[in-house]
This record gives sequence, C-alpha cells and structure tokens, in this order.
Amino acid sequence: MPRVRRRSVLVVALAAALALATYAFTASNTVPGSKAGKGEGAISGYTVSAVGYTLSASNPANIDSVAFTLSASATTVKAKLVQASSTYTSCAVSGGTTVTCDFSPDVAVLSADELSVVAVQ
Repeated sequence: MPRVRRRSVLVVALAAALALATYAFTASNTVPGSKAGKGEGAISGYTVSAVGYTLSASNPANIDSVAFTLSASATTVKAKLVQASSTYTSCAVSGGTTVTCDFSPDVAVLSADELSVVAVQ
C-alpha cells in the first residue's frame, strides 16, 4: 500500500508542477490590441481615353500593343482585347495615368472584340 500511495503522490506532484509551468508560460504571453470591423465605401470607376492601337511590324493583321490614358492614378493595370479570353495582360503604368499594354503573343485584329481594362489605385 505505501508503494501505491508514493506513486500517487508522485503523479499528483508531477501534474501540479506541469500545471504551474504551463500557467507561468501563458502568464508571460503578451498579445497586442487589434482592430476588427466592417465598413463600406463607393467604388468609383476609371474613364479610359486616348486609346491607340499599335499593329505588329511583321504582320499588320495583329495588334502588338494598346496605349491609353486613365482618368485617375493607378498602380496596377491589366487589359484584354478578346471577350472570350480569361487572360489579362499586365500593363506598364507611367506617371500613374499613362498605360501601355504589350500583348505577347500578338492579338489578331479580327479576334479583337473589346478593350477590357482592370485598374487598381
């Protein structure tokens, strides 16, 4: 009987030591404050103007690039010329509003049925 009691006391003492160590560890954690919330705002669109297409020098039946001006500054702009395509081409933005999109491979003039532009501030 003393042996069983000794083991029980040892197990209880070990459990107490682990609990104390766990408490000490969690008591030392500091979590900074944070914010969470929900809000809404209007999304205003861009106006695209001064659109100019450049035909391929080697095959003028293809569009090599398109350049245009945005009504407001943007950091990322993508465009596509074929409505059925899900692939947008990344464009170069100069001065925030002047955009040039080089298509590779070139887009056939007969396939081009829209100029779809996606822009983000």
